Amino acid sequence: MFAKAFRVKSNTVIKGSDRRKLKADVSAAFPSLSADELSELIPNKEELNVVKIYAHKGEAVTVYVLHKKPLFFELEKRLYPTVYVLWRYPNLLPTFRTWPPVFKLIGNLMLPGVVVPSSGLPDVKQGDCCAVTVVSNGAPVALGTAAVSSAEMYSLGMKGRGLCVLHTYMDYLWAFGDKSGPPSLPDAESEGQEVDEVEDDINEKEEDDVVEKCVEEQESSGESAMNRTCSGVEELRLAEKEEEKDEKGSEKEEENQDDQKTPQEIMDALLLRCFLHALKSKVKKSELPLLTSTFLRIHMFSCCPSGKQLDIKKSSYKKLSKFLQVMQQQHHLVRVKELTKGVESIVEVDWKNPELRSFSIPEETDVEAAVVQDGGEGEITYRPPEITTLYSVPARLEPLFLDANKRKGTTLHAAEVRSIITEYVKKNELVDENNKNYVTINPTLCDCLLEKSEYQEVESLKWDDLFSRTMGRMQESYQVVFPGQASIIKKGHIEPIDISVASRGSNKKVTLIKNLEVYGLDPAVVATALQHRVQASSVLHQIPGAKDKVLVQIQGNQIHQVGNLLLDHYQIPRKYIQGLDKAPKSGKKK
Repeated sequence: MFAKAFRVKSNTVIKGSDRRKLKADVSAAFPSLSADELSELIPNKEELNVVKIYAHKGEAVTVYVLHKKPLFFELEKRLYPTVYVLWRYPNLLPTFRTWPPVFKLIGNLMLPGVVVPSSGLPDVKQGDCCAVTVVSNGAPVALGTAAVSSAEMYSLGMKGRGLCVLHTYMDYLWAFGDKSGPPSLPDAESEGQEVDEVEDDINEKEEDDVVEKCVEEQESSGESAMNRTCSGVEELRLAEKEEEKDEKGSEKEEENQDDQKTPQEIMDALLLRCFLHALKSKVKKSELPLLTSTFLRIHMFSCCPSGKQLDIKKSSYKKLSKFLQVMQQQHHLVRVKELTKGVESIVEVDWKNPELRSFSIPEETDVEAAVVQDGGEGEITYRPPEITTLYSVPARLEPLFLDANKRKGTTLHAAEVRSIITEYVKKNELVDENNKNYVTINPTLCDCLLEKSEYQEVESLKWDDLFSRTMGRMQESYQVVFPGQASIIKKGHIEPIDISVASRGSNKKVTLIKNLEVYGLDPAVVATALQHRVQASSVLHQIPGAKDKVLVQIQGNQIHQVGNLLLDHYQIPRKYIQGLDKAPKSGKKK
């Protein structure tokens, strides 16, 4: 299932009620876990993330992640552990053993590749969740569901498909975690024997015969090479794991060092690295003073290494101001000053600092180098965020989405809503036979989409009307993705950049601009750019009652110039700018 890359739909912190439900579900699915073991897997106070993904074949999967390790995944309302959990609790599931060469081509585990222990196969029923280990190591390397019961396996002469494999060591779900390897655990069957003695029981020729039989079984069952989830996995020789460790490069050593650190220490190190990288390669002396919020958002985020995410709240500093205070007082790298009340800026950088001079800039960064938009202002590179409208399923419309396993509160894209409603109509055969442009109203559609006054009058709706009524009754929300940052989902409509003109004194007009921060724009940079364009003075005002929001004020009716700057230079879509219609008419001087 995870042999190919999957698409992440959302990544959110679990709610308290959902955490309790997950713990109850895990306890019910895996009753062998004690209360203490459950608390270790699903702690009450540590951050646990719910990641909703789409597998490469379109299956909707929910993954529960703790400390960057996926613990469980939910598929079709059923919970499965990942290999990370199985390595901690190897006896959690019934286990089937196979040979390392067979694991290399695991797509679905074929019965000829199963090593039958002296005690016999584990007692399983069709559909039971099972683990797979290799000879000489008791650490599970795959898991799946039993294709047939153990009794049927014997009756079939150990031929055919044994396990439908869902997840393996080295697949993309494993790679979504910290990419640690399986531990060396004693193999219950070979306990009391040396690994070499166990392996001597079968020679290379016999292993080849086993592999050939598995390939033949896969081909006869329609198992093509394209569906082998671990076709590129190196042959697992877990008995030689200690020797392989010595041959790994410095990169692996760094990862192992990171594993020994706490999440806070790792984030602290990442912050310092991005801070030094930004100072050395991004910031110019001519840009000082520089707002600290701009430095973090525009410079530090763009220096984040590939595959990592910068989050200051997960560091020991918690706040940017505290981090910069340490950089000033202990590292002596910068000097930070409050130039405007409540707004801090970096006013000085010690370019000769030994720590800064000795820092070597890494070649790869998470965010691709953006094209500098030369608008004549010499300002900092900016890329607009990606904004997507989402629709949340309300309780009234939940019956329409049950077949797609979408519950109340699920957020969907417009295309997903249309697809689910279309599938519902086709499944219930509601397309009008005489005119396929119309959909017949059944009792469920009536309750969900019609007003009470329409119950007796409306018998069918056009497709467009059906979609518009559905989306009109769903709660709108929006997703914002800034370059180098995680996506942000909020309820309601996104605030547009508001441009207005106000009078000051008898005959003076000023242009006011607000909500620039919503789109990742620094008000100070925008004010400076406008000053250069229109040769007029500008000033920043704190908006009363709005934390971290600043109003830009510039002399005269400058809506034309503001519009040009936002539309052409910053590439903000017109639909997110409000007030462009208040520009002065051409030919009239204001």
